[in-house]
Amino acid sequence: MSRTDPAKRLRFTPLALTTVLLSAGLLSLSVTGTLSGFTAAITNSANSVTTGSLVLQEGVGSNATTFACTSADGASITTNSSTCSTINKFGGTGYQTMVPGQTVTQSVTFKNSGTIPASTFTLQPTACSQLAVASPAGSATDLCSKLSVVVTQVGAASTTVYSGTLAGFTASQSLATLAAGASTTFTFAVTLASGAGNSYQGLQASVPMTWTLNS
Repeated sequence: MSRTDPAKRLRFTPLALTTVLLSAGLLSLSVTGTLSGFTAAITNSANSVTTGSLVLQEGVGSNATTFACTSADGASITTNSSTCSTINKFGGTGYQTMVPGQTVTQSVTFKNSGTIPASTFTLQPTACSQLAVASPAGSATDLCSKLSVVVTQVGAASTTVYSGTLAGFTASQSLATLAAGASTTFTFAVTLASGAGNSYQGLQASVPMTWTLNS
């Protein structure tokens, strides 16, 4: 069996170690990039998007600035839908004491207090219903047909939204839209037919309405 001369092993070992160390150093330089030149970088830290809002407010009177009702009732916009029982479009107690041939007029103002414009604004009435509010009360069952209403959206050019009986006031109505921060006024003129007789005494007609803004 051949044996390697110890002297040769001693001469080989330093040379091998030098080669290995040199190779490792070059590899380290190539990985860490210490031999690279100039650099330039930009970091964008303000990439964000904010959602807008639609909030509908309602107040009594022409061009009202105080609003009794808001869609985001209780400062909650999650449902953004509320019920307002303090504003009567048909004149409140004056409506309940009408006599044949009388007209009662009420104005209400709506405002888009949100941050984005509405693409549509609609009014959806619910079918008219009646009930007795006095005792004794008349026996008529068609009070809704004896009451007529003219709904007008007031503006630079006033628009008649609906004109007819309360019984026929059931279809959805398209209204002029509202920009963010804009307001619009509506008038409701309700008339009890002059031919209504004693059988219409002590009765009340009601028409719930839903007003909706859409973006």
